[in-house]
Amino acid sequence: MEPLVTNLSYYGMSPWEIEVVYGIFKDRFKVKEEEIEPNDPNFVSVLNVPIPLEFNIEFFRWFEFRRWDKFKFILKEMKRRRRKRKAIKIDISFTGNPIIRFIVDSEDSQWFNHAVEQIDFVLELLPYHLDPEKLPKDVTEVIYQFDPNAARWRLNTAIVKDKKFVFSGGGWKIIT
Repeated sequence: MEPLVTNLSYYGMSPWEIEVVYGIFKDRFKVKEEEIEPNDPNFVSVLNVPIPLEFNIEFFRWFEFRRWDKFKFILKEMKRRRRKRKAIKIDISFTGNPIIRFIVDSEDSQWFNHAVEQIDFVLELLPYHLDPEKLPKDVTEVIYQFDPNAARWRLNTAIVKDKKFVFSGGGWKIIT
């Protein structure tokens, strides 16, 4: 059986940070790394972590909760090292139908840490969030953003082929 592959891409990360992330994932995946050119002027550092499995309880059992906790710890440590400015953006995606992405980019360290800690809690709400009656038809990807006003993750964006929808005012609005 071929090992599952994750393609970490990043910029503005220290070699130590990448080595720790690599170490967390190497026992479960074949890890490929790519240092990319800065592509978001709002952030000094960006880390993209595509996980080639579905976001579900089986993933966490297989990956192991202890290993997931180590990953969350290093993400929070990366933010701590960059202080209070909006210097780091983490994009974690899970394959599946639809692809599920979490973007952690809070300027405030406490909200950043809280967002990281709460990612796995979205599992409980996933059946409700992904109810086909509540999403645009034929969604291929959903993006969660952390809402500090509500102190929780919110389903923010849905992608259908080349169209992007944003949830606003109680409904989905097409933006592209």
